[in-house]
Amino acid sequence: MKLIHGRPEKGATEQRGATFDGTVWADPVLPTTDGVTINSVFFTPGARTHWHRHERGQILQVTTGSGWVCSEGEAPQRLQPGDVVWVPPGERHWHGASTGCALAHVAISLGTTEWEEPVDEDEYLGAQRQ
Repeated sequence: MKLIHGRPEKGATEQRGATFDGTVWADPVLPTTDGVTINSVFFTPGARTHWHRHERGQILQVTTGSGWVCSEGEAPQRLQPGDVVWVPPGERHWHGASTGCALAHVAISLGTTEWEEPVDEDEYLGAQRQ
């Protein structure tokens, strides 16, 4: 067993960059341990991930704000506090804040993450009109 306290002494909030559009901050909750990584992630309005996939899947638990999650070939789905999303292994997807509201979620990523290209601006803005 390993007990992880709420805020590790050396755990620094990180501004994410190359695989995100907009300003995104992440706090480590559990550094990668046995292929599992847990981060508390804060997206400013309009910020989002690039397309990506997880080797063994991902769980998102929305804690505050409003946003979107979208799997390839499907319509974007709205995210609200209390929502939990299961993304199956290898499913190509993106997630992030709406244009008018920040979003925070806990991201539990299983296995490695394969990052891809940014989400097309028209596709992202189209989600806002739903």
